[in-house]
Amino acid sequence: MISELTIKNIVIGSGAAGLSAALRLWEFGEKDTAVITEGMNSGTSRNTGSDKQTYYKLSLSGGDPDSILDVAEDIYSGGAVDGDTALVEAAYSARCFFKLVELGVPFPSNEFGEYTGYKTDHDKRRRATSAGPYTSKLMTEALERALRDTGITVMDRMQAVKILCGEGRVMGTLLIDLASLDENGAEEPAFTLIWAENVILATGGPAGLYSDVVYPVSQQGSSGMAFEAGVRGKNLTEWQFGIASTNPRWNVSGTYMQVLPRFVSTDSSGNDEKEFLFEYCKDTSELLSLVFLKGYQWPFDVDKLKGGSSVIDLLVYLETVIKGRRVFLDFMNNPGRSEISFEKLSPEAYSYLKGAGALFGTPVTRLKHMNPAAVAFFADHGVDLERQRLEITVCAQHNNGGLSCNADWETDIKGLFAVGELNGSHGIRRPGGSALNAGQAGALRAAETISLRTRQKKEDGSDVFLKEKLRAEAEAFSGMYKKAAGRWEASELADELRREMSAAAGLLKDGPLIKQALMKTEMILEDFSGTVKKPALKDLGDYYRLYDMLLARRAYLFAMDDYISRGGGSRGSGLYRDDTGELPAEGFPEEFRFRNDQDCLKGKIQETGTDSRGELRSVWREARPIPIPDDVFENQWRAYRKRHGL
Repeated sequence: MISELTIKNIVIGSGAAGLSAALRLWEFGEKDTAVITEGMNSGTSRNTGSDKQTYYKLSLSGGDPDSILDVAEDIYSGGAVDGDTALVEAAYSARCFFKLVELGVPFPSNEFGEYTGYKTDHDKRRRATSAGPYTSKLMTEALERALRDTGITVMDRMQAVKILCGEGRVMGTLLIDLASLDENGAEEPAFTLIWAENVILATGGPAGLYSDVVYPVSQQGSSGMAFEAGVRGKNLTEWQFGIASTNPRWNVSGTYMQVLPRFVSTDSSGNDEKEFLFEYCKDTSELLSLVFLKGYQWPFDVDKLKGGSSVIDLLVYLETVIKGRRVFLDFMNNPGRSEISFEKLSPEAYSYLKGAGALFGTPVTRLKHMNPAAVAFFADHGVDLERQRLEITVCAQHNNGGLSCNADWETDIKGLFAVGELNGSHGIRRPGGSALNAGQAGALRAAETISLRTRQKKEDGSDVFLKEKLRAEAEAFSGMYKKAAGRWEASELADELRREMSAAAGLLKDGPLIKQALMKTEMILEDFSGTVKKPALKDLGDYYRLYDMLLARRAYLFAMDDYISRGGGSRGSGLYRDDTGELPAEGFPEEFRFRNDQDCLKGKIQETGTDSRGELRSVWREARPIPIPDDVFENQWRAYRKRHGL
């Protein structure tokens, strides 16, 4: 039995983007709004960060020359980015940033009220700012406090499993009440169907696809139900990979690298210790300068590979994935267990450490001096960097692609929006911290669009016959698990698929393995009931998550296979194997041969979705250019009054 509710606007997801969207809707007068979440304290915004988690925005201090168009152009220059979304992200950045400041997020300002910044990766100015390692957590907490004050309904422990659409518009969503799965003696799960005019998806990237991830365990994603509803994916090939600790899951960027830790590998039992980086580079000062640069240049980037800092990522990948060894950061001892000749480092590294007063001691003493919070973080999570090594690997960290949306963050299904990482507004590369800004800008834009439609036109969303059809669809989907008769436990199959994904389509992408994984995915989906074991009631959430993950995995693997077939090569954070290519450096095994993309597809955007026969297709289009709006004030004033009904 499915219970039913009617709520005009629902936001699915409780991270920084989702909470911001709900709060903005309420502020625009959209009181009939609810937030749906599997867990208010779950997700990436609440549970991840780095030593200095970055928020990217328009410059707001000093005499640094900057403009909205400059910001938009730098976002757009990352490649495969639509110019209109880049312009919105730039135009809304200051407004969204100051909203967070007013809500209490402690972004630092100087004594005169200027919000000074620093340079981040792919940043020509000093637009970056930070509230510390927990910036996104602080954002989420501030937004939640504000949201609670509004009285907006928050439906916690509810898992969205299906989006209901008809005649080109969204109609609602189907949820599982996860609390009902825990009830002693319960024989049936509780499902809820919410009819809605607008649905804002804010469920993050598809973190459940890979085994080697820095995403928190609580983050899985729900891209699959969007693809099943007919939403197209955008730039699904584009991910960010980088070095992260495995327990806890945390980016080891910034100061963690700038203090020059010792990289150690061992066998699976912790024996046969080696400082493997020296096998690649015998010049200690040159090697340590590259390690230092990993602080600024944390994401793996093929353009920083040959002789650059990204060779560090590849060497860690070689040790862990290819050789099957374990890799650790040792902050207790200097590399080579010897004193560092700081004056022999690159000028950039030397001047930075000298300016920080850190030309002394061991990595952990430098880290305590430069950034004590970075040491305290791991201590809070059971790792004492003064006494313990930190295990690391190369992890998937962020999906630059996602769902294809217009400049209002709306999919081509009317009323269905995607904000945060789920929205594919980023391209091949992006300035560090721009994801946090994009999430806030997209939330504001989507809420504003919904509010404007309410003012401009009243629509009757009722359709008795369509609702009956969708109700039957929801009933069938909610009972799908009863037909399961396979041998695989959902959680076990999901773990195997994640390991395959990391091996085939992680940092190193292998065309034949991608094809093989795609074929396997399609076979499982064709006979899902015959493959997966009927779940116990308590495992029903995992069953539907597996189904969603398979739908997402199929789309992502299809996009990668299509990219390879179009002649796409290594770019951004993806190294595509090519037997006719070159090696990153002397000494790397043959499986690391690659061919650089040479920007042949940089100006194009790949969109992946199902055609009229339900078969996946990828199409390529030119990226939309940055608009040049009419800047005559009177014209814009008149247009604004018309849009807002003033």
